[in-house]
Amino acid sequence: MKKLLTLSLSVLLAMGAGMAQAQKQTPPEGGSPKNFNLPPKQEFSLPNGLEATLVPYGEIPKVTISMIVQTGNVHEQANENGLADITGKLMEEGTTTKDAKQIAGEVARMGGSLSISIGPNQTYISGDALSEFGPELVRLIADLLTEPAFPESELERVKNDFKRQMNLSRAQPGTQAYMKYNKALYGDHPYGRDLPTDKEIDAYTLEQVKDFYQKQFGARRTDVYVAGKFDEGAMKEAITSSLSDWTEGPAPAIPVAKPVTKSDMIVVDRPGAPQSTIIIGMPVIDPSHPDYMALRVTNSLLGGSFGSRITRNIREDKGYTYSPSSSVAAKYKVGDWSEQADVTTEHTGNSLKEIVYEIEKLRKEPPSEEELKGIQNYEAGLFVLRNSTPSGIIGQLSFLDLHDLPETFLTNQVQAIHAVTPQKVQQTANTYLRPKDMTLVVVGDKKQIDKQLKKFQEDLKKAPVTQ
Repeated sequence: MKKLLTLSLSVLLAMGAGMAQAQKQTPPEGGSPKNFNLPPKQEFSLPNGLEATLVPYGEIPKVTISMIVQTGNVHEQANENGLADITGKLMEEGTTTKDAKQIAGEVARMGGSLSISIGPNQTYISGDALSEFGPELVRLIADLLTEPAFPESELERVKNDFKRQMNLSRAQPGTQAYMKYNKALYGDHPYGRDLPTDKEIDAYTLEQVKDFYQKQFGARRTDVYVAGKFDEGAMKEAITSSLSDWTEGPAPAIPVAKPVTKSDMIVVDRPGAPQSTIIIGMPVIDPSHPDYMALRVTNSLLGGSFGSRITRNIREDKGYTYSPSSSVAAKYKVGDWSEQADVTTEHTGNSLKEIVYEIEKLRKEPPSEEELKGIQNYEAGLFVLRNSTPSGIIGQLSFLDLHDLPETFLTNQVQAIHAVTPQKVQQTANTYLRPKDMTLVVVGDKKQIDKQLKKFQEDLKKAPVTQ
């Protein structure tokens, strides 16, 4: 028995040594980065102003269709907070010829799905189906878009559901922080509005919903995207026949915000909270700016990826938080950068100190070539993944159209990512990420964090300005 145990132990040790040897082996060199080649596409316009783009892609016999209207929360008046959402939710309840149950049955028969969502700038009606049902799905989505029934019988239920959603969101510290942050930067612009209240939602009438639809929806604001495997002639005919007679509606128009750059601290008291939710950031450039790609790479290196500097610092090394992240929010013609994290209450001040330390370090000295290359490979890889599905391609094309960007923004993106130098990263951080000019929002136990925040502010004021 002892011999058997000794033999087994020897085998395990040998296996362990072999595994350790394998783990130490250098992984193979990655392939050369390649720019994205957009599949050949067909574009056409209807006399009423609607634009359509057809992109054959892949061999899976499915097709994805999106009808995207440049109408969203940004088009609400000051007394219409949330009205776009109510309008979208009522559109889901059926058309003048089919109710919601019938629509759901038809979509299921096509082997697909269908959804309507409202964003800050756009309304999305999107679905997918087996390729043979593509033209039929086009006609169904077009019916939802052009002939919504707006059933009065469903209005109260829709409003009650929306109130529950808003109240759940409002209770989240992350949402509270974002609302305060957006208000500080965007003021009275719709980007800066709070979530709609129960009182606001309860006040909306069916007449207001119909009026919002009539004033804000129409062919001139609508783009139709089709991607996947489909019969191009049949899809073009379906789009033309089902949408040519739709009203032109209003011309595309989004009010451009004027974000405020301001050194400020806003504290939302959350007594007894074991964590503080922090957001620190400032306005930056929009995607049309020549520095935008360098800013995205800089963000990824600083806090926008799992291997980023801020993440390694306050998550891996210090253990102050579990999931910090930074992002560049691309709004219409404007943008903002922010770092977000839920940190332990006792280390709120320390977390902010380390975030600023990492920003200032990058402003003072460029990253190494090796560190930057890893981030560039990560960003280029994400870009490739975003273009690996029909819905991903539609998302990219819609992004170009919303922000008035040339096609080269996509086709040259991998090259642009890898063209960013360490010196450009440092320059970008210096130009756009200035801690002394940032707005800070903290949601947490004010009694526990007040002294920490005051010390952080004092230290930040005393810190030398990086040139």
